[in-house]
Amino acid sequence: MRKLVFGSQVLVVPVFMLLWVTLLVLAPVSEQLVTPSKSIISLQFPWTVFFQGDSMDLTCKRSSSHSPWTTKWYFEGKVLKKTPKSTLRVRESGDYKCQADGLPVSDPVHLEFSTAPLILQGPPYVFEGDSMLLRCRTKAKTELNTVVFFKNGERLMLPNNSSDLHIDDADLAHNGHYHCGGYIHTCCAASSNRVSIQIRVLFPRPVLRSSSSKPTEGSPVTLTCQTQLPPERSDVQLQFCFFRDSQALGSGWRSSPKLRIPALGTEDSGSYWCQAKRVNSHLLKESWKISITVWAAVSQPVLTLNPAKNWLLEGTWLTLHCEVQRGSPPILYKFYHDSVSLGSSSTPSTGRASLGISLTAQHSGFYYCTADNGFSPQRSEAVRLSVLVSLSRPVLTLKDPSVQPVVGDVMELHCESLSGSLPITYTFYHEDVTLGSRKAHSRGGAYLSVSVTAEHSGNYFCEASNSAQTQRSDTITLTVKIPVSRPVLTLRDPRVQPVVGDVMELHCESLSGSLPITYTFYHEDVTLGSIKAHSRGGASFSLAVTAEHSGNYFCEASNSAQTQRSDTMTLTVKIPVSRPVLTLRDPSIRLVVGDVMELHCESLSGSPPILYKFYHEDVTLGSTMSPSGGGASFNLSLMEKHSGNYSCEAENDLEIQHSELVTVIVTVPVSRPVLTLRAPRAQAEVGDVVEFHCEALRGSPPILYQFYHEDVTLGNSSAPSGGGASFNLSLTAEHSGNYSCEADNGQGAQRSEAVALFIPGLTESRSGPVAPGVTGGLLGMVVLAAGALLFYHWLSRKAGGRTASDPSRHSSDSNPQDPTYHNVPGWIELQPVYMNVNSRGEDVVYSEVSCLQKESRNSAASAHSLSHQTDSSVIYAKVKKACTPASGPHQLASPAPHR
Repeated sequence: MRKLVFGSQVLVVPVFMLLWVTLLVLAPVSEQLVTPSKSIISLQFPWTVFFQGDSMDLTCKRSSSHSPWTTKWYFEGKVLKKTPKSTLRVRESGDYKCQADGLPVSDPVHLEFSTAPLILQGPPYVFEGDSMLLRCRTKAKTELNTVVFFKNGERLMLPNNSSDLHIDDADLAHNGHYHCGGYIHTCCAASSNRVSIQIRVLFPRPVLRSSSSKPTEGSPVTLTCQTQLPPERSDVQLQFCFFRDSQALGSGWRSSPKLRIPALGTEDSGSYWCQAKRVNSHLLKESWKISITVWAAVSQPVLTLNPAKNWLLEGTWLTLHCEVQRGSPPILYKFYHDSVSLGSSSTPSTGRASLGISLTAQHSGFYYCTADNGFSPQRSEAVRLSVLVSLSRPVLTLKDPSVQPVVGDVMELHCESLSGSLPITYTFYHEDVTLGSRKAHSRGGAYLSVSVTAEHSGNYFCEASNSAQTQRSDTITLTVKIPVSRPVLTLRDPRVQPVVGDVMELHCESLSGSLPITYTFYHEDVTLGSIKAHSRGGASFSLAVTAEHSGNYFCEASNSAQTQRSDTMTLTVKIPVSRPVLTLRDPSIRLVVGDVMELHCESLSGSPPILYKFYHEDVTLGSTMSPSGGGASFNLSLMEKHSGNYSCEAENDLEIQHSELVTVIVTVPVSRPVLTLRAPRAQAEVGDVVEFHCEALRGSPPILYQFYHEDVTLGNSSAPSGGGASFNLSLTAEHSGNYSCEADNGQGAQRSEAVALFIPGLTESRSGPVAPGVTGGLLGMVVLAAGALLFYHWLSRKAGGRTASDPSRHSSDSNPQDPTYHNVPGWIELQPVYMNVNSRGEDVVYSEVSCLQKESRNSAASAHSLSHQTDSSVIYAKVKKACTPASGPHQLASPAPHR
């Protein structure tokens, strides 16, 4: 429970910053909590916000009680002064630091001298358990009414109207941003600055240390509850309390962080922990628990024998027991016979250890044991034992134990007792039937020979007897081996001929022979595997058939008497066709219409014959039989329709497999392009921008278009998706002449027919100079227009008065050498389009100019549509005869007069 106290009392609290330090070393040098020395700034008043005009005395101190000899002051990171005085009076806002006697520089203290009418004064920080005072203050002679405090923007409900907020025993719950507000009597409502409160850790969780990591019974131990106060709070008093399990040790709370236990007992083992608390505060912190085990030295062990006799017969099993009454585990026990170690045993808990031995004559003597748990080894009293020699148990063996008897062999049995009084009589038995006896008067045992038959398999033992006692040997089992007969290898398979993927079962069997029989299976002298059969019926070997399993097979039957080999069996494995692979003979070559494409289909595995079928978009192209395996090919003369997906199919009498799809793109060479010209007026003039459009109606993209003027390249443009391309040219006087374009998609370039463009003002000869003046050009155009008008009227009368709107005069429906003219309204702005119109291949080439209304320019899709506009006036600028083939399609004869 925390208590809030409100009042006007001024609480002087030293103000300084927290310095985090490391924990104390394992063994503290004194009973006090040691704090490292450093510089600390102390404030005259426990606040950092003041009114402008106030002053504040700062005092620089060492964390110890000694006063500094010299003090260096810093303001805003710069050295302010160096003085023997430890006090500095300040009136300016900013960060202050000090350095006393060359110690580390103190933490900064930020002071604020405010001009606001209302301020909230509070400490820059508070430690756990401190008392905290916040004061809401106005300037002198100014009365503040209705004081309200806020924390994190929420109003604190206080029982009175005090200007002080006092908090006792601060903890982390008091962290936050505080400000105050109220009504100034002579003015209005006011709100203060914000004060951020961050409660600092006074001391970390304590750590419990023990002066001994492995204390022994009766030894002292010192427990230390280690924690650390910050240098600024070195005067705070702490109390400590120590616990074992849930019980407090000593007198309870103490001022010393150490507790000494003079002598530990085993009952003091357990979990230890400590608590540290601030005096007169609720602040309490608890350490983690540590486990302390008190070790006890072992007592003197006691050795006992079982059987508990002073003498025993040789061969008796003797058990030695060593035991201590007390001692901390683990305990190491060692056993000795006449100071010779017999062995050791470690026990994780208190108790005893045992060791067993089979007695011989050499085991007579003294026995003792030792016990040790790492502190002080202890030795038992010695016990004497006498061992009497008796007849030992005989051992029955074959003369040659590595060879198993076979029918017809002579088997020699040997029986021997290694100790015992002579003479010794040895008797041999087969299934409790006596085979014979032998008396031995010396060491070495006795022998008995038997001619082996099939009935001699069974159990054998012998007895050794003298005047004192009789001993019987262990039983040995002998199996008389019968040689195996020649095995027979057969195939157990649902098919007459195995197929890849089948599980083929080979069976090998010998009709006679001693068990177990080992059957080994071979393929071309390579071992496939072996199976040991312990019963009749032979053995089977399963094999997942692959293509490599064709060939010769045989098996061997073997027991310890003989090995026999079967006849050889030849098998041929049939292989289903693998998934075929469809390839082009030369995939790097680009396929063009008219090429012969060779498709090759091949399955890498499969029993022949194999039938191959070829498909284009699931339509069968043809099939080919491969009688000896391998692949097959199919040739196809390519047309444009042959682009698409191709696949093939491989089939034998076991399976049908389809290849992956192969996509083939057949490239179509470009057709001869058509060049059209678009001008902004009926008669192109210098300065006009003419649009050249070139388009090939057929051809695989991308297509590169080149534009030429008298075989001189004007530029190029690419059509990545096909279609046509355009080129704009701003006309000059030199641009009269023939124009053409070229289309190329990598399969052979094609050039268009030439289109002639005449610019008024030039002479008929292309080599003559261009009229230099604008006036001359305009006059030439007027004369040209007048001549054309007269020619038009003469032609109309000669044609019987037929008008330009007569359909029979349309340029697309009549002979190109007999053009039709249309009347054009004078107020409509015309747009000429130039194009080559010698579509029928005659020797006369026309340059056609179609004048269109400017509003319908966007509706004309191509030069073909321009030539069919019903509202166009067609003017043939020049009539030229085509040049001879040797001259090329782009060179024209001398121009004819205008029509």
